[in-house]
Amino acid sequence: MSEFMLLLHNDPSMDLDISPETLGAMLEEYIGWRNRQGEAGILLGGEKLTDEGGKWLTANAGGLTVTDGPYSEAKEVLGGFFMIKADNYDEAVKISSDCPHLKYGGRIEVRQVEKHDDENQD
Repeated sequence: MSEFMLLLHNDPSMDLDISPETLGAMLEEYIGWRNRQGEAGILLGGEKLTDEGGKWLTANAGGLTVTDGPYSEAKEVLGGFFMIKADNYDEAVKISSDCPHLKYGGRIEVRQVEKHDDENQD
């Protein structure tokens, strides 16, 4: 069984007009989805990321450049993630297909985690 990261992308401008009641209902849907995946034994973890943009690190000839992110021209942000177990991409997509994030206009990027055998590492 492989591990997949579900990256939850969304347009930050969509969050501007959400009432506290709607936000609470949305949160309950996410918690319910997460709990169902946990009960099925396929959820490895996941969290919402903070609303601050984080930091971008870039190595260059002069050393390291640290920039506040996301860049202002970005049309979407990474709002959170889940880690799941699935046999293949098709199963990971099927698991992701009823995540509430899609219902609220977000996009989910499904990426397989490449595992390395620690015993073969130098």
